[in-house]
Amino acid sequence: MVAAREALVIDVNTSANILVVEDDREISSLVARYLSQNGMRSVAVHDGREMDRALREGRFDLIVLDLNLPGEDGLSICRRLRQSTTIPIIMLTAHSEDVDRIIGLEMGADDYLGKPFNPRELLARIRAVMRRQQGAQPDQDAPPGAFAFNGWTLDAGKRELSNPDDIRVAVTGAEFDLLRAFCERPGRVLSRDILLDLTQGRSAAPFERSIDILISRLRQKIERDPREPEMIKTIRSGGYLFTPAVERR
Repeated sequence: MVAAREALVIDVNTSANILVVEDDREISSLVARYLSQNGMRSVAVHDGREMDRALREGRFDLIVLDLNLPGEDGLSICRRLRQSTTIPIIMLTAHSEDVDRIIGLEMGADDYLGKPFNPRELLARIRAVMRRQQGAQPDQDAPPGAFAFNGWTLDAGKRELSNPDDIRVAVTGAEFDLLRAFCERPGRVLSRDILLDLTQGRSAAPFERSIDILISRLRQKIERDPREPEMIKTIRSGGYLFTPAVERR
């Protein structure tokens, strides 16, 4: 871990409230101090029970969640949170544990960071995830509005997805950005590299499998049969194709 003595002043998200769930008190103290130096407010807790209490008592814009916690582990906590909230989650994992990273993304984490890490990189990832959550889209030429496809509605301004029965379907920021990228480019084969650039940007050095995992999560939410997808087709050696006709509103 790099000592957090360099204060990197940020120009966005300076009033963000961050909940750090980390049982190593030295690391949690370091992270909290670094975020404070950069204008963010943070609360550090050390297990799932303390996290639940903090969420009941306060409002947070993002959770930094360690994988290896005493009692309930980070994967279980992430799965549980995703059943009730879309608050962004950055998972902290060991560099060598690729399987845990994949599972963490499948459980609904928005990003991951391997340990040991530089606090500057954590700050950059927090900013990137929150920009996506708040609607800062890579495609600045596309005006805000809504997209309609197969009875579904994706509202770019409110960042909401509604099903054909006009019931809101919870999606994470990463899932929303991926579906918007498809809606903006229907009928085109999009490679994984293109989807990474459109949704996450190369500066974040995202995990390549994250696109496949996000596709799987989206299919679970919008496809009639996720095992036989009709809207998001896999193109062998090509990438993915969004098949519905899309109406821009």
